[in-house]
Amino acid sequence: MTTHKILLLEDDPEYNETIREYLESLGYDVVGYEHGDTALDAIYSETFHLLLLDIRVPGASGYDIVRHLRGEGNDIPVIFITSLTDIDDLSIGYELGCNDYIRKPFASRELKYRVEQVLKLYYYHSNRESVALAGGYRFETASGRMLKGEDVVPLSEREAQVVSYLVQHAGAFVPTKRLWEDVWDYKMVTEADIRMCIRKIRTKTRADLIVSQKGLGYRIDPA
Repeated sequence: MTTHKILLLEDDPEYNETIREYLESLGYDVVGYEHGDTALDAIYSETFHLLLLDIRVPGASGYDIVRHLRGEGNDIPVIFITSLTDIDDLSIGYELGCNDYIRKPFASRELKYRVEQVLKLYYYHSNRESVALAGGYRFETASGRMLKGEDVVPLSEREAQVVSYLVQHAGAFVPTKRLWEDVWDYKMVTEADIRMCIRKIRTKTRADLIVSQKGLGYRIDPA
């Protein structure tokens, strides 16, 4: 089994050490840096499978590093670590080409699932127009349609958005808060509203299509 090597850029020494030691306990090879310029030099001198980048650090920022790499055609997976909460700030990261972000403070398990998901999608999954799901269902990623055989499942626009988001993160739990942020776009809804949406999807498909686990969120597994 290949050991994935991760570059961690975090300027808080204690936070850097905590993250590094946790990821190493999961079997990853992690190299930590506290200065953006040093991290950028390391990217060109060593091989990494994933970059975990704090945005606001001394020297080159996380944004600067990704802007530089993407400008050269380097598509190495990137997860931003940030305390920023404004959606406009976060959108900058996606526009630059990051694969995901995680907000401080975060639980260790959330970091674990985000790292696993990004690595899995980048190194093991091809871009597919149709994703096969349990029970003979499949989801068309481009059109946002759910099908059972040749029959279209009548999902509402919001239900299709939820399925699409879970399919994008297939195999990993997505916290309810993340659905609220990225699917509902911070609109005034409660957790009960989100649970109701999930329930409706299950009613229209099958009860085990979306797996839920308290404290972790929701997950769709590919067939």
